[in-house]
Amino acid sequence: MEMFDLSGRVAAVTGGNRGIGLGMARGLAKAGAAVAVWGRSDHYNQAAVDQLQSLGAEALAVSCDVSSEQQVENALQTTLERFGRIDALFANAGIGRSATFPELSTRSWERMMSVNATGTMLPVRAATARMIEQGEGGSIVVTSSVAAHFGIPYLPHYAASKAAQLGLVKTLAVSLAPHRIRVNAVSPGWIATEMTGLQQQHDEFNRYIKSRVPLGRWGTIEEFEGIAVYLASDASAFTTGAEIRIDGGFSVY
Repeated sequence: MEMFDLSGRVAAVTGGNRGIGLGMARGLAKAGAAVAVWGRSDHYNQAAVDQLQSLGAEALAVSCDVSSEQQVENALQTTLERFGRIDALFANAGIGRSATFPELSTRSWERMMSVNATGTMLPVRAATARMIEQGEGGSIVVTSSVAAHFGIPYLPHYAASKAAQLGLVKTLAVSLAPHRIRVNAVSPGWIATEMTGLQQQHDEFNRYIKSRVPLGRWGTIEEFEGIAVYLASDASAFTTGAEIRIDGGFSVY
């Protein structure tokens, strides 16, 4: 379908070398986009690029720590040197750590915020500056979490960082609209990734997932392919400021 065709477009995905980010990158590649994977691990970056190229896409791996302003600027420049433009930025990179409160340390808090909050703002700022120069609009997609809305124990700093992302999305959706840049959030629920690996190994937690998630299972990274294509394509031309939850019904039950 033409409205979902991403041929000739360029997308960058932070944290696109594993997990949800890789699922998004795969969807974009299948729809015809050239994809730049920004990630810290050269090994996983190259493995992701190999996957994307096997799907017939142009793909580029860029070493980048999203909490570093200089590395983000360098990653954008490398992407532009290779592809000449950027049409979509998926700010997906993030970390998750459990903690109790009030034992939560300042160091843990600041690390979480530097990656999940600042590490969202920096790539979004760099990409939107370029999109404004190009004058053709664009799409920004932020990976938040349903944890921003629920009192999930042991995730105080993670939940706060994800709520900060949603505040940024709403504000930028309004301020960037005159430039035809759409800004949306995708909020995953319980997804089977490396980040949730420990929980997946426990029978008791798996029973919780089956009873608490209406669809009765963990989500998979493949289920983020379609939403990535939708938000990067013309099919979502009138969608901005939205939070789309991919959670198997967790947030409505």
